[in-house]
Amino acid sequence: MTLDQLNNLSRDEFVDRLGGIFEHSPWVAERSWQKRPFDSVDELHAAMCASVAASKDGAKLTLIRAHPQLAGKAAVRGELSAASATEQSGAGLDRCSPEEFARLNELNSDYEQRFGFPFIVAVRGLSRQGIIDNMAARIDNTREQEIAEALQQIERIARLRLADAIAD
Repeated sequence: MTLDQLNNLSRDEFVDRLGGIFEHSPWVAERSWQKRPFDSVDELHAAMCASVAASKDGAKLTLIRAHPQLAGKAAVRGELSAASATEQSGAGLDRCSPEEFARLNELNSDYEQRFGFPFIVAVRGLSRQGIIDNMAARIDNTREQEIAEALQQIERIARLRLADAIAD
């Protein structure tokens, strides 16, 4: 889809097209629709990020919690969104050794217990070991630092997804 086509969509069509850019959070696209027309994918991304930034803390936490654990139960059961499945597979998380899988499960559990939400990182371009190292390094952060980092990572994920979905 081109940006011109996107700019001419109805609200419902716009949300239908972009509702998954922010994982299981179509409200981001809905709140961004009124800011059309967008002159670039970067401008669209900025508008969507501004919609998140303007939301209440509870909505931000819900957005963070909408993301699946990396190589977690949803992945094992095949319950990831198409975008998440592609991203995790691209990082090789579907091909973990037993040791890597055990370490990811341990880190996922420790992280979620400590912070109350799943670990989030834009996995595109990262190796399995890079992801594991990132998780291990961030476990000692404060909750406030991790909320901020999770939101930054979600913005990176969204920008990559927009690039895949829209011809600029």
